[in-house]
Amino acid sequence: MRVSFGLGALLFASAGVHHAAAEIPSKIYGVNLGSWLVLEPWMLPAEWTAMGGEICGSCQNCIGSEFAFAQAYPKTVDSSFAKHWSTWFTQDDVNQLKSVGINTVRIPLGYWIVEQLVNRKTEFYPRGGISYLQQGLQMLNDAGIQAILDHHALPGVQTADQSFTGQCTSNTKYNYHRALVWTAVMTALSHLDPHFASVFAIEAVNEPIMDATQTPGYGGFQKNFVQVVRAVELVLGIPVPGMTLDTKVSTTNFTSALTTVSKSSTIFSSEIKSVLLEAVPILVELGIELSIPAIFNSESASAPLHSVREPLVTNFMDVNWQYNNPANPANASIGPQGYDNHLYYSFGGVAAANPDAYLTSICNLQRVQADAAVGDSPLWFGEWGLPTQFNATDEFLFKWADAQKLAYSQGAGWIFWNFKTEISALAGDLARQWSYLEGIKLGYLTTDPSQVNDPHVCDPYVNAS
Repeated sequence: MRVSFGLGALLFASAGVHHAAAEIPSKIYGVNLGSWLVLEPWMLPAEWTAMGGEICGSCQNCIGSEFAFAQAYPKTVDSSFAKHWSTWFTQDDVNQLKSVGINTVRIPLGYWIVEQLVNRKTEFYPRGGISYLQQGLQMLNDAGIQAILDHHALPGVQTADQSFTGQCTSNTKYNYHRALVWTAVMTALSHLDPHFASVFAIEAVNEPIMDATQTPGYGGFQKNFVQVVRAVELVLGIPVPGMTLDTKVSTTNFTSALTTVSKSSTIFSSEIKSVLLEAVPILVELGIELSIPAIFNSESASAPLHSVREPLVTNFMDVNWQYNNPANPANASIGPQGYDNHLYYSFGGVAAANPDAYLTSICNLQRVQADAAVGDSPLWFGEWGLPTQFNATDEFLFKWADAQKLAYSQGAGWIFWNFKTEISALAGDLARQWSYLEGIKLGYLTTDPSQVNDPHVCDPYVNAS
């Protein structure tokens, strides 16, 4: 079924006594926390090589991903990454983001952050990241910054030869089932762990293959993703529009309730019920590991549930991300849902490689309108930056930042990639166009994200041929 919600309907309940309630801002001004919990070597080449990683033309051919690193250094990988996690994103970064008006972060996560989902005989990843996620979310919550949990790297690898998937491989056989178990766990944590109180949305998958003929089953996964999120919420007693739980829950022990529903409910498919059942022992372990008593008593004083409880926003890349008759995620919605699009001119295929072509393109962008026409609204731009295919002058980058902000603000808002990049001799000029905080220092990006340097930057280009 499909339920339509306007942007205003995505607002969450006001704060209870235990935490600040998560809510989608009236306009999203955000940054990605890229290379924190899913490390991308190109963004911090000096640190990566100092850790023992390698930089090469194709990340398949060297220690160019978390998977390859863990495989190469099984005895030291956890300590190496613990140092990275504790230093790449810190309280100082949170303070800086708050000081420049950032109200939202998108946090890229790998499936391996839920360690119980990893097959240690064939899959190699660092362990311990979830406690750093918990700590980081608490810092963000204390600062009043809302969060999107982005499933950036899925089991099976959703896109070939990309370090952002955690493993550089051409084998992109999707494993939707484990991705759904991950979803059930993250939904439960978002509602039951006070550290997760700023989480308002979970994104199903970052940047699937753009050719829909190469992602068989993706439309079914979209529907199952939403149903898993809503099933967990129904078990918690959170009202879900158009759905009613058909099984009586007579216990406040969340994992026991989840088990009961997975065995006796008739409103969910066998796949959904299997996912819920598999999430139970994982949540028991995490409840102990992360000290979350609310998992065992969802009505305890520590449970961050409001007197008026609200569902999370389910989040997908928009239908226009893919071609060749893609499934429309709007058809999967039950309750509040948001849509994500990413736009990088630096990889080609968008506009000719010159300043006038870039500005003409962005100043006449119709993606928000195109998405709204097929029900993919509200739309935010979850990744963008200042990189170009030509040597951009400072004068152009002022215009380029302004024009993109104006275009993306036509929708629900924007989330810059990335909050920072490494500044080092090896990184060269990387930060100038990829780091939000460096862009602020250089003046391309305004200290008030709702403002631009020149509100008339697009005047010469609107409707230009």
